[in-house]
Amino acid sequence: MTAHILVVDDDPVQRRLLKAAIERNGHTVHLAENGRAGLELLKAAQVEFRVVVLDLMMPEMDGLQFLDALSDLGIDIPCIVQTGQSGIDTIVQAMRAGAFDFVVKPVSPERISTAIQNALKLDQREARARAGRRGRPGAVGFNDIVSASPAMLRVLELAQRAAASAIPVVLEGESGVGKELIARAIQASSDRSGKPFITVNCGAIPHNLVESILFGHEKGAFTGATEKHTGKFADADGGTLFLDEIGDLPLEVQVKLLRAVQQGEIETVGASKATKVDVRLISATNKDLIEEVKAGRFREDLYYRLNVFPITIPALRRRKEDIPHLVRVFLQRFSHEQKRRTPLGISGTAMALLTAYDWPGNIRQLENAMFRAVVLAEGPELTEGDFPQIAAQVPGYLAPLTQPARLELAPALSVEDVASMREQETADLRPQMRQPVAAIASTGPAGEVRKLAEVEEELIRFALKFYRGQMSEVARKLGIGRSTLYRKLKDYGIDPDDPLANAA
Repeated sequence: MTAHILVVDDDPVQRRLLKAAIERNGHTVHLAENGRAGLELLKAAQVEFRVVVLDLMMPEMDGLQFLDALSDLGIDIPCIVQTGQSGIDTIVQAMRAGAFDFVVKPVSPERISTAIQNALKLDQREARARAGRRGRPGAVGFNDIVSASPAMLRVLELAQRAAASAIPVVLEGESGVGKELIARAIQASSDRSGKPFITVNCGAIPHNLVESILFGHEKGAFTGATEKHTGKFADADGGTLFLDEIGDLPLEVQVKLLRAVQQGEIETVGASKATKVDVRLISATNKDLIEEVKAGRFREDLYYRLNVFPITIPALRRRKEDIPHLVRVFLQRFSHEQKRRTPLGISGTAMALLTAYDWPGNIRQLENAMFRAVVLAEGPELTEGDFPQIAAQVPGYLAPLTQPARLELAPALSVEDVASMREQETADLRPQMRQPVAAIASTGPAGEVRKLAEVEEELIRFALKFYRGQMSEVARKLGIGRSTLYRKLKDYGIDPDDPLANAA
């Protein structure tokens, strides 16, 4: 599907790279060098722009001002913002301003392509159709899995490769990241599509019943066995058996599971002979199985039989790019299930709140939060007031829910991210601690007014030193574009990578 895409970026090199990457997918690209020029193009458009790819740091009108202007004009168009490695706070600001998605520089052609495809799929009729498909048990393919993060796209690529064979797969990841969804997509894309897909939560079965539930039992095999039971392996014959939380299996059952994997046959409790089964096995765990092996809680031979094709699914806090897309899909699905005449919308501030939160329960927790909000919603769109439990857990959420205009969100980060940002904050303060605020002289030794170029060069050198060579920050604080900054560095013979270059 060909679409008109507007790229707004002050860096000509970046504009050319984005243009080439987007045109490779068959779209028509229009270019603007800053937010004001981009806004004029939109207002005077002779074509229908479907998506805007927007840089945040630009002179004259930056990305956040551009988003505010779009809102004031009533222009509803998905905007994908580009941000540097500045942490979640910038992303939160963009989401509050109404951004559809964000990409972190340097952005790969694959990532920008995925972001644009997701934006083009915003059509409500397609979302409602997806909601209907998701309502049918087991009807899940890779196209139904919402993702925009590079880490998750890699997971989907590996899963699609696994689907092409009968190789045993182990899905690793925290509870709620979507392991069963990936398993169902593997089944649906394999030659076993349409065959049984049987799930077993090994951690939820009493240990004394695990063997019977997995392999079945004969009538009279033990006290209470009043009739024959086939077992999950027999139920999955010809299809796929998904063993969730396989690390919780008792050791005595692991022996029988090993035989089923190795020889393709099971021993029913109380039976005199083994039974052949044809089962594709997909396992999942939120434990480190190799540590379980070392601790003697998991058989080493079974581990190597199952762990042929491991796929690690990242936690939702590690792929925050996916949160806006998941939120929109859940909104469409639950609006449809609650029989609302029109799907609910969501405010930018609410989206920012959801993006800032860490989601320790991952996608399952997000899904439950969205379901509750949709059920209790009274207006046409969800606001931050519809997520009081989430707001109470976001660090730095200072404003009461009755005053959304004063909402302040601090980044919801992992321990590693917090440590990194604290180190960065400390480093940013060091220039100020080492020296007083610099004063740039306006006159020379003889009392004459200094040349403008001399003052400008000294200011640039000072800014490079003060902001430790962070080019985006230097350009933003000086009020110029990065391309202009690089040109001036070349004119003045300043090497930003040379620690002595800004010592003047």
